[in-house]
Amino acid sequence: MIKKLNPEFDDLNSKVILDHIKVLTKRSEAEILESLRINPTDKIDRPKTAWLQKRDNNPYQLNEDPILGTLGNFSLAIGKAKSRKSFFINIAVSAVLGKDLILNQFRGTLPPEQSTVLYFDTEQGKYHVQLALKRICDQINVKEPENLKVFGLRSLKPSDRLKIIEYAIYNTPNLGFVIIDGIKDLINSINDEAEATLISSKLLKWTEEKNIHIMTVLHQNKSDNNARGHIGTELINKAETVLSVTKNEQDKDISVVEAQQCRNIEPEPFAFEIKNGLPVLVEDFEIRTETKSSKYDISDLEDYRKFKLLIEAFSKKDSFTYSELRIQIQLAYKKEFNKKLGDNRAKELITICKNNDWLIQEKPKGPYTIGKFQGLEDEESIF
Repeated sequence: MIKKLNPEFDDLNSKVILDHIKVLTKRSEAEILESLRINPTDKIDRPKTAWLQKRDNNPYQLNEDPILGTLGNFSLAIGKAKSRKSFFINIAVSAVLGKDLILNQFRGTLPPEQSTVLYFDTEQGKYHVQLALKRICDQINVKEPENLKVFGLRSLKPSDRLKIIEYAIYNTPNLGFVIIDGIKDLINSINDEAEATLISSKLLKWTEEKNIHIMTVLHQNKSDNNARGHIGTELINKAETVLSVTKNEQDKDISVVEAQQCRNIEPEPFAFEIKNGLPVLVEDFEIRTETKSSKYDISDLEDYRKFKLLIEAFSKKDSFTYSELRIQIQLAYKKEFNKKLGDNRAKELITICKNNDWLIQEKPKGPYTIGKFQGLEDEESIF
């Protein structure tokens, strides 16, 4: 027995069922099943990257930059109201469209034959949608990007928004990237399981059949950091990447973007603020947002624990460049304390260890090697 959805979805679901029946009349279930089979000898190319985060090369993570989205998949950005999710979308679209690095770390990698971007806003009026468009134009320094098409769908009812988006996806040449800012506005209830399944199935179908990347945006609950409703649960389970956008507690002018889950290498968290109407990177946000009560000073870490981090870092190889050493110390810190160590704190720790002769550098800009730990004989058993 088929569960009946809201009446305004009846036409859409009837069409889906009819299309399915038409397919089945042309091919048997056995033929369909065989066409979906995946064999170990099949040549299946790795999905092409849509956009990524540039960072220092790390020889122990295959020198790969964290991938934020690939063609054939969709991602989800979540955050509370007014957390500046739309400004984060500004960064994503600018990176995909622009020729240069955005915020010194984001780069689009769409193939030339898939350089067109569709941007659907379901919440804002025309004026504010246009403001978002102008921000992107200013960010990439292009007055009117030919390969960006922006649409405001606020005036349509949910089922019509869904139909229009589907029509655009299947009828836009050279499409590679799609933004749906306000995915919940494609359904009537965020807690309707059938509608949530319908939307997630559409996203999976569109991305696979058109080999595009779709980025969706959804609010978090007011009471916690979970994505709202059944649709939130469904999208998180199916998304390639889930990123959260939150205002910093100590400085409300700063928004922090962090990975909640990823199928690829996890991107580094970053922070941005708005200057002259555009998002800009906050490089020292760890220092700026500390209060006296919560400030963490890496120098307060016991000496033997500092040296223990060096031992873990140098377990990979005997010497490192400065940037390699910083990354290895951050990895060692995450392994030891299950917390992230920011770039500034890692650099400070390197300076402390060098001053104590625990790090040896024979010549300026030369590689670093580990020295000897002296002065705390009682801690020898720890090493």
